[in-house]
Amino acid sequence: MLDTVRQFETPEGVFLRLRAAGALPRAQAWSIDLAIRAAVFWGSMIPLAFLGAGGMGIGALVMFVLTWFYPVVCEVYFHGQTLGKRAMGLRVVNADGTPITWMPSVVRNLLRAVDMLPGVYGVGLVSTLIDPYARRLGDIIAGTMVIHTSELPSGSQVPVLAAHRPPLDLATDEQAVIVDFAERCAQLTPQRQQELSNLLDPLTGQTGEAGTRQLVAYANWLIGRP
Repeated sequence: MLDTVRQFETPEGVFLRLRAAGALPRAQAWSIDLAIRAAVFWGSMIPLAFLGAGGMGIGALVMFVLTWFYPVVCEVYFHGQTLGKRAMGLRVVNADGTPITWMPSVVRNLLRAVDMLPGVYGVGLVSTLIDPYARRLGDIIAGTMVIHTSELPSGSQVPVLAAHRPPLDLATDEQAVIVDFAERCAQLTPQRQQELSNLLDPLTGQTGEAGTRQLVAYANWLIGRP
C-alpha cells in the first residue's frame, strides 16, 4: 500500500501535512517491538525460573506489563514512539497532528485485541488497506494515526512546557518566529538561546534562561497544547 498524505487547515489558518504510514512500515515497527518484548520477557524468566510458582506468577505479571503498558507508556512519554516506531521513523499522533495523550493511547492499544482477529492482525490489515489514511480500527476509534517523522506538522518539535498565552496579540509571522525558535532550541547552545530570547524581553519581561523558557511556553500555547 502506498503511503497517503493528509492535509487540512486548522481554525487558526495553519495548514498541516501529515504523511500516514502504510501497513508495511507499521508491521516492521511492530515486529521490532515484539522482538524487544520477547527478549526482555525471556531474559527475566531465567532468574525467575528458580523461584518456582512465585517466579511464574511474577513472569506472568511481566508479560502483562510488556503487552499492555509498554506501548502506552512509550507513546505518551516518548513523543508517540515505541522503540520499534523510532527505529522505523514513525510516530503516533492525534488525527489533528497534536501529540497523543493517555486516553487515545489506551484506547488504540486496548483495541489491538480486536485488530488481531482472527489472527496475525487480520482485522487491522484489512482496515489499513481500506482506510484512506492507513489506520487500523484502534486508530479510527481513538482518533489517532501513525505518521512518518520526516514530515511532522509545524510545532511538533517544540519542547513540552506548561502553555502560557502571550500578553499581546501577535501577527501570524510573529507567532511563526516564536514557534520556530522553540523548535530549534535543542540545536542551539544555551548562550545562543539566551542571546536570541533577550531580544524579546519586552514581550516576555524576562532575560536569560527564564526568558527562553517563557518563549517556549508561549510556543506551546500557540500550537494548542494545554
